[in-house]
Amino acid sequence: MKFRNICWIILFVLVSCDKTYLPKPKGFNRIDLPQKEFVKLNDNYPYQFDLPEISEVEMDSFNLEEKNWINISYPTLGAKVHLTYKAINNNQNNLKSYLDDAFNLTAKHQVKAYSIEEGVIRTPKGYTGVVAELSGEVPTQFQFFVTDSTNNFLRGALYFNTAVKNDSLAPVIEYIKSDMMHLINTLEFKTKD
Repeated sequence: MKFRNICWIILFVLVSCDKTYLPKPKGFNRIDLPQKEFVKLNDNYPYQFDLPEISEVEMDSFNLEEKNWINISYPTLGAKVHLTYKAINNNQNNLKSYLDDAFNLTAKHQVKAYSIEEGVIRTPKGYTGVVAELSGEVPTQFQFFVTDSTNNFLRGALYFNTAVKNDSLAPVIEYIKSDMMHLINTLEFKTKD
């Protein structure tokens, strides 16, 4: 009897081991994104707009001479939007120079970008601009500029403080893109007294 039971157990083990199992693929961390609430930027800049309540405004440390350059920091998401402002002073050569710089800064990412999709926008205040969405393993996934064509030029670029692959950051990228579109649509350049 014991021999027969042992044979059955061996036969059962041999028959049940015919499938090959593969390890599960790596998963992505769950990212809980906060509800969207906005507040007005109430500082002494030549522009104002709504910015996300979860963000913090920091002075730009790259060029300390430019007092109107700021970063909108998302400390909980590890991201920053760098905003650079330039006065055009009704000089079309200044405008052309700022436009060239904006397009060149975006074009520098063509080496690693799978694609760069640009779209022309018109804000509720009548300003014009360009929004560029970059895909691929690029350091900036979203860039824009907005101008009134005579006095003011504002450029923004989204950067993350991490080397994580952009596909795992996709929900955060989309979340901040939405915030930046809200910023663009609420942007108002202040008139000089």
